[in-house]
Amino acid sequence: MKFSGIIEKMSAKDIGKKAVFGDEKEQYLIADDKFNEFKKFKDYLIKSSEIKKQVETKNDNFAFYILDKAQFQIGKLKDDYAYIATPDRKTLEDLLQRFLDESGITETEISKGFKQNEKVTLEFLKQHLWKAADILRGSLDASEYRQPVMTILFLKRLNDRFEENVESLVKKGKSEKEANQEFRHDFYIPSEARWEKLSSVRSKVGEKIDHLCKLIEEANPKLSGVLTNTKYSDPRKYPDDRLANLISHFNSPRLRNSDLEKEDIFGDAYEYLLEQFADATKKKGGEFFTPREVVKLLVNIVDPKEGMKICDPTCGSGGMLIVSRRYVEKHGGNPQNLVLDGQESNYGNLAMCKMNMVLHGITDFTIEFGDTLSDPKLVEGGKLKTYDRVLANFPFSMDWDNKGAEKDPYNRFRFGVPPAQDKADFAFIQHMFSQLNQKGQAAIICSQGVLFRGNEEVKIREGMIKEDVIEGIVALPEKLFFGTGIPACVLILNKNKPEKRKNKIIFIYAAKDYLEGKNRNKLRDEDIEKIVKAFKEYKDIDRYCHIADLEELKENEFNLNVPRYVDISEPEEEIDIQKTIDEIKKLEKEREEIEAKVREDLKELGIKV
Repeated sequence: MKFSGIIEKMSAKDIGKKAVFGDEKEQYLIADDKFNEFKKFKDYLIKSSEIKKQVETKNDNFAFYILDKAQFQIGKLKDDYAYIATPDRKTLEDLLQRFLDESGITETEISKGFKQNEKVTLEFLKQHLWKAADILRGSLDASEYRQPVMTILFLKRLNDRFEENVESLVKKGKSEKEANQEFRHDFYIPSEARWEKLSSVRSKVGEKIDHLCKLIEEANPKLSGVLTNTKYSDPRKYPDDRLANLISHFNSPRLRNSDLEKEDIFGDAYEYLLEQFADATKKKGGEFFTPREVVKLLVNIVDPKEGMKICDPTCGSGGMLIVSRRYVEKHGGNPQNLVLDGQESNYGNLAMCKMNMVLHGITDFTIEFGDTLSDPKLVEGGKLKTYDRVLANFPFSMDWDNKGAEKDPYNRFRFGVPPAQDKADFAFIQHMFSQLNQKGQAAIICSQGVLFRGNEEVKIREGMIKEDVIEGIVALPEKLFFGTGIPACVLILNKNKPEKRKNKIIFIYAAKDYLEGKNRNKLRDEDIEKIVKAFKEYKDIDRYCHIADLEELKENEFNLNVPRYVDISEPEEEIDIQKTIDEIKKLEKEREEIEAKVREDLKELGIKV
């Protein structure tokens, strides 16, 4: 009988002040959310002849028992969370085995896991993933513990999908040997890297994780850098007990497609986890995660179609590419008939991006590692690859090395070279413009500073306006993003403007439409629909959007700040003059009547007025 999914390894400190052992020895814990027959086993333990002494405690929630060679604590944490703890795992396992033998309970009845006919729901999966983070929370900060959680989750998902595919092939008539052949799987898991090799490990756990990750990457070049970008072999940073508990947490439930309520919920749950980590890490979170409602806005604006090539050159965790694919599928297109390319300069984010793509069922993609400005990797034949759609949220106001930019081999900065300090914005924007094919369109999240800052950036704006490549600008609400409260905008570029849009720019002021949150504001579906509708219908709407022609842009000296073009003042309340005069006359008449009554009362009292 295996108890790896039931018995958790913790320290007395982890159990908290409720632990009464008086030292920091490791404890082995069975909790009532891990074991179907918890209450029966607790009663069996108390009645067991192995118990030699019961120690009195002041707190009724705790009982402390002395056995031949072990101590047991039975108690409750918050919300009636009951547990049994001991520093002696073997004694606990022996008693547990004896209890199961005597009670006739079968192995399938041991743990709380899912029954075969139950499906994993999105809500359960969200809770399950966040509880995994709880195991490491405290010993590591959020920017560090997200990686092991995501790695172990990814290993489990790959393993379960591989096993599911093997079983499916066998049912279709393949032999076990044929079903395990590497070429039959999107991602092959070598026999020595299967989950069962990891689930029972209790010592040198980090080394084992590193070894399995290396084997899987070697068997799947597409996953290069996804699993081995973090090393877990340092027990001071990643203690064996924490990693073992994390692995134990993912033993159940299975994560096959057939176990899920819907196949796409796994990707949604992973996105939820990314968002939680982004919120916990604040500024760092903004480096890898763009809020999904903002991504949805950009994708809806550019309206990608089947057969298109789509790129995000600062892709973070890959949300722009994933949502674009979903959009195409939702609108009746074939999502397999897309090119999805990206580049990311942070190696950890690169791993998250590739994981995210795979967990969303996307296996055909290209994500390159490197700095987009200094070392663009999406090139072909010495030239930048070009795309039908480019979507991006680049790091705002970043320093960059502009030396040699005037002689850039890809001729990306022909509108002008932005200053080196805090002004890489237009370097990113021009790079993205250079990635567009002759019919290409881009939607780019920018700080609003790019719309009005002076010096070299004025010349860049002027050049882009005169070449007629800016199609629209959307001013967004403040506090939409993780790690920054500054209001951003969407800059829409188009190399193939419709005739009626030529030499014009539509300005949309959407800064007042949002759902206010405690830490971060959010765009609602109706806010997104309002913006997209205004952009597509392309007409003036009072105090919301305005279409400016080239002459108006020149008059404003190529300053593109949205309030210059859209009246954002509150409308004055219209006054009905005749109605106001009538009300004044009525009030005067009422006053006269009151004064007459007062004079009459005073006269009766013999007071002269």
